[in-house]
Amino acid sequence: MAAFGTVIIWMRGEPMHFEILVEDASGKIALESILEKILGPNGQDHTYKIISYKGIGRIPRDLRGTTDPQKRILLDRLPKLLRGYGKSLQDLPAAVVVVVDLDDKDCLVFKQEMIDILEVCNPQPTTLFRIAIEEGEAWLLGDINAVKVAYPRAREQVLNAYEQDSICGTWEKLADAVYPGGSRKLKQLGWPHTGQAKCEWAGNIAHHLDVERNQSRSFQVFRDGIRDLMERRSEESE
Repeated sequence: MAAFGTVIIWMRGEPMHFEILVEDASGKIALESILEKILGPNGQDHTYKIISYKGIGRIPRDLRGTTDPQKRILLDRLPKLLRGYGKSLQDLPAAVVVVVDLDDKDCLVFKQEMIDILEVCNPQPTTLFRIAIEEGEAWLLGDINAVKVAYPRAREQVLNAYEQDSICGTWEKLADAVYPGGSRKLKQLGWPHTGQAKCEWAGNIAHHLDVERNQSRSFQVFRDGIRDLMERRSEESE
């Protein structure tokens, strides 16, 4: 699930800078806790900036990305963002990491669509695409112990029935496990309450996540991709 841009050359161990683009506020909150653990004890040598958007949107058909920037929709703006990063990060030990939910898309098709955006950039930024399957909450559910520590009264029957990285309505499963009244109650309350709950779960659970034992395969691929970039000396476009 990796996609890299143009040839990158830097000395192994040289500090990296990561520009990490996520589709919503809860994703940013989770990654603020998770990234420190992924970078490890030498993480202070690396820098990163996590930028959240107000939804995933869709990839423009012409790959131009001319949507109103004030709307802050990630995929709508991705072509323009990657073109900009291609220029601003050129020749630097830096990478763009795009983290999005799969939702109900075909994973291989979706990834290729994002790679197609990268391939028309000149110059191309070093770019890593990572897809949470089905939703970002899958990464939280990848460590059931972290969920239980954050929410001691979580419904174990719901947690034990969850099939990792399955297309099952992932955020609803987490809500059914930890939220009073479950997903049904949140849907009745509407989006502002759902968004607030997701941010709360991200902050509370991600703080306790064990990034080495997380069972979400899509999380493992994200974790290993970051670490590969930290250690990579040179890599050609895939």
